[in-house]
Amino acid sequence: MKKIIAIVEARMTSGRLPGKVLMEAHGMPMLEILAKRLQKVKKIKEIVVATTKNDTDNVIIDLAKRLRIGYFRGSEEDVLSRVLGAAKKYRTDIIVEITGDCPLIDPEIVSQVLDLYLLNNCDYVCNIEPVTFPIGMDVQIFSTKILELADKKGKTLQDREHVSWYIRRNLRHFSYINLPAPPSLHLPELGLTLDERQDFFLIKNIVEFFYPDIYFSCNDILKYLRKNPKLFGLNKNVIRKEVVG
Repeated sequence: MKKIIAIVEARMTSGRLPGKVLMEAHGMPMLEILAKRLQKVKKIKEIVVATTKNDTDNVIIDLAKRLRIGYFRGSEEDVLSRVLGAAKKYRTDIIVEITGDCPLIDPEIVSQVLDLYLLNNCDYVCNIEPVTFPIGMDVQIFSTKILELADKKGKTLQDREHVSWYIRRNLRHFSYINLPAPPSLHLPELGLTLDERQDFFLIKNIVEFFYPDIYFSCNDILKYLRKNPKLFGLNKNVIRKEVVG
């Protein structure tokens, strides 16, 4: 069987919200919440945090060691090479790529995207082409071989900064499948990603509502928010960048 690992990109020097991956909800860092939720995906063999060589990211390595998950240190700017380096270090065949600003990622959605990849002979499977789930439920899956191809051919700054950018801007050359959200989860205008402080307030509220259960689903989140519509206003003014990985 092919080895499958989840690679999570995380660093402390985020431009909009520095240190966000270690901001806490009920005493748990966002990155810990993300890692524990990913551990519920049975087919993922290992979780690896891909961080930078900066001294500021030593705390991320400390957390990875405490959680007993893998880690890799690479370039801050060249994220593609960092993720590829992590894949090679852990000798994986298939990469489940998740960004560190998605602490509420739903293990069931990850499993669905992964099953689509495993059941079809595709180069790339995701749920962001187009975006239909709430932002923050973003999953992308590809082989290490495909990422090696992107590494060789992707020369632009965006290709290097965003791991899948070369693949996504050349989709006509790749076989791919996109998983659309079911009607109950179709809310692409909702931000459940950690970009700015307003997002943190919303995510913290959600985590603390469900605590000690940290394995609530995307459907559970939307039911909670629909019963408490004022919460939608916590981060409605955050300007989102295009979903990239």
